[in-house]
Amino acid sequence: MEEAQSTRARQVGLVSTDSMRIAGLQAILAEVAGMDVVPLSFAGALRAHNSHIVLVDASSTDYLFELLGTFRRTRPTLKLIVLGENTSSEYIERIIGAGVKGFLSHTASVRELSMALEVVQDGSLWAPRKILARLLEARSAARPPVGTPNGAKFTSRENQVMSLLVRGKSNREIGEALGIDAGTVKAHLGRIMRKTGVGNRIELTMYILNQHLT
Repeated sequence: MEEAQSTRARQVGLVSTDSMRIAGLQAILAEVAGMDVVPLSFAGALRAHNSHIVLVDASSTDYLFELLGTFRRTRPTLKLIVLGENTSSEYIERIIGAGVKGFLSHTASVRELSMALEVVQDGSLWAPRKILARLLEARSAARPPVGTPNGAKFTSRENQVMSLLVRGKSNREIGEALGIDAGTVKAHLGRIMRKTGVGNRIELTMYILNQHLT
């Protein structure tokens, strides 16, 4: 079981019709992140249960949002990252609103690509900071604040973890900054979520920002 989960964690699906982009991403991710990039058709991505993250090249289809809707209905736990040329705020917000976990431009750097995969794998969103801020504001305005004050007390280590979380750091990066492993970071986040009454990293980020905890 653990071996199968490890294989899924290191395998990334890629839906693209651009052979040069496929070859480039395969080479980059194999060298930098040790990940195996598997080219898929849209139909193949719906059936590819060995990949829990799939990169979708927006230029490969004229029906992107219809296809994203199909992914959302058919494989709601699949984590999608869209690669695209259109970097307007409205377009990216629409992409995230369709259930996608991340957006990268076609000109994203190797570091941005690697960080996006880590952040999405950890359960957070990846998009330009100003767009994430607008999405958080919109969600806060649409419903009561998540995790209203409950007198929760946080340790100094938990405060350190929260400070790095709202800066968009992955579990590995938080661990490296604090000298602890990613598993310990995950345990800290779990305790913080229980204290605040939130259900995921995105809601926890909202809670931290709303309560000015960092």
